[in-house]
Amino acid sequence: MLEKLKKIIQFYEEVLSLPHRTEVARELREEEDVFFLLLFSEMVGIPNPAYYYTLELYPYMIEKFHDWHLRMGMEKSPLSGIRCC
Repeated sequence: MLEKLKKIIQFYEEVLSLPHRTEVARELREEEDVFFLLLFSEMVGIPNPAYYYTLELYPYMIEKFHDWHLRMGMEKSPLSGIRCC
């Protein structure tokens, strides 16, 4: 009985969140874009007061850099030290 109730609640939550999945995905992508701008802003020429703290994140974020700069409208990488195109 408890197992069926859990399945019903899970199904109900999925039905409620279904129409909003694209909106949530878009919001997450926009937040990630702003974070990448903060992360790579020093290399692009925008002063970044948190540059020292974000430096540790580069190895993790470099894999997604190519998709980010294409979404931002840059045909080629603006960074000379990163070859992704």
